[in-house]
Amino acid sequence: MAAQWQTLRAAACGALHGSGSSRQRHSAGGSANEGTRTPLHRLGVNPANRLVEITAFDSALVRTGMTVHGKSNDHKGPVIRGITFTQYAYRALEVEGKKRFTAADEPTDEPVGPSDHSTYGKEVTGTVLENVSITYCSRVAGYFRGDGLIIRNSLVSDTSTEGIYVIGSSDVLLEKNIIRRNNVEQLTGYYPSAVKIFNQSYRVTVRDNLVLDNPNSSGVWYDVGNRDGVFVNNYVENAVNGFFFEISRGATVAGNVFVRCDRGIYILNAAGARIYNNTFLDAPASFERNQRSATGDHFGWHPATGPGVDQREGHVFVNNLLVANPTSRRPLLRFEQPAAMCQQLTRPQAAEVNGNVYVRASMPGVAAPPMVTWSPTSAQNCSAVATSLDEFRKVASQFEVGGQQLDQTPGSVLQGPDVQRFELRGVAPEGAWGRGGRVGGAVRTATPCRPTSVGEVAGWARTPPPPEARRRAVRNVPAVMAGR
Repeated sequence: MAAQWQTLRAAACGALHGSGSSRQRHSAGGSANEGTRTPLHRLGVNPANRLVEITAFDSALVRTGMTVHGKSNDHKGPVIRGITFTQYAYRALEVEGKKRFTAADEPTDEPVGPSDHSTYGKEVTGTVLENVSITYCSRVAGYFRGDGLIIRNSLVSDTSTEGIYVIGSSDVLLEKNIIRRNNVEQLTGYYPSAVKIFNQSYRVTVRDNLVLDNPNSSGVWYDVGNRDGVFVNNYVENAVNGFFFEISRGATVAGNVFVRCDRGIYILNAAGARIYNNTFLDAPASFERNQRSATGDHFGWHPATGPGVDQREGHVFVNNLLVANPTSRRPLLRFEQPAAMCQQLTRPQAAEVNGNVYVRASMPGVAAPPMVTWSPTSAQNCSAVATSLDEFRKVASQFEVGGQQLDQTPGSVLQGPDVQRFELRGVAPEGAWGRGGRVGGAVRTATPCRPTSVGEVAGWARTPPPPEARRRAVRNVPAVMAGR
């Protein structure tokens, strides 16, 4: 009997370090260390009626781009479906690029400095994760490098600094995932985010995701030199910044719902963010710029990848619904910059602000809180505070010609905000719902929060393909997947 319990096999705990010569495919029922030597662990006491823990590995699977055992990289990313990864000391998954990083390195330094996106993200491409669960990792769920990444129908939860970390990658899709509880250790002095899209990633689409319970973390953060991001039809609740877009150019943010965030959206030192048809409940929208530049920055070359100090403008904020409880005293919309920069930056950050609806009930005997803060202006400190749309129009007459302000509570405008029902009740006065009868993530007829204009706003086809083309596309799906 003693021999039976003194030797235990840790069949599911070994890490796999994949060589690059063939495509790794993992699915439910397979071992996470298939093909590796199974480690043996010996115990000095009888484990009966005891909890036995095995020390966590740094990672479950690392897809290297290096030559391993004489086998060179074939550039095909792994396809991983239906596997649960949990309790790794560093990260569960990593897809390498041109470099190999250790825990002592800065894992985001690829590329370094402003770079042509055709020169990176090509070492391992087409990685797919579907129906995967990654939880309780001591730093991140995964570092992902390489174009064509897809993460779909997966759960990422209870991570530390980041959940999903996309680095230097283009044409990425994050779709229909649940991403929650990042920064469970409540770290300070660091800027965590449940999803981080970083370092000159182009055309990263984040759509139809639930991003929840991140009170000490941003939700989704595009940072450092990203281009043409698409963030549509997501639900983000309880985050420091729901959607954060920094030192980057070009984003389409449409049809999302932001609930109880310090900022619903945060556009910082960026250019060309287009914000349409979103619903904000106790989650202000904020656009800011400051003096941070490519000269003498704490993070070195990072600001050089984004717009220059005098290029941080061109934003559009149209047909959004901004709702606040009466006890919320914060501005619903903010455009801000330091007073010291007003001689240098005289143009507004926004190219268009119009058709938005601002909803907050007044409180008897209490002064109205600020509704919009605006800079630059000719006022003292270069900033103005407006408590109503009429005041705002006096400060910036070219904006919000078609905007509306409603002295109502959230429950009088939305179907059931306390039970996460954000369809409109249809009780607002005629003309209050923006152009085309639509505002925020809903329509006046109280249909679900999925505006049909999102595809058009995002630059997709205005009309669906004909039936025969759709049938051809469906028939081709198995062939496309087989060739991945």
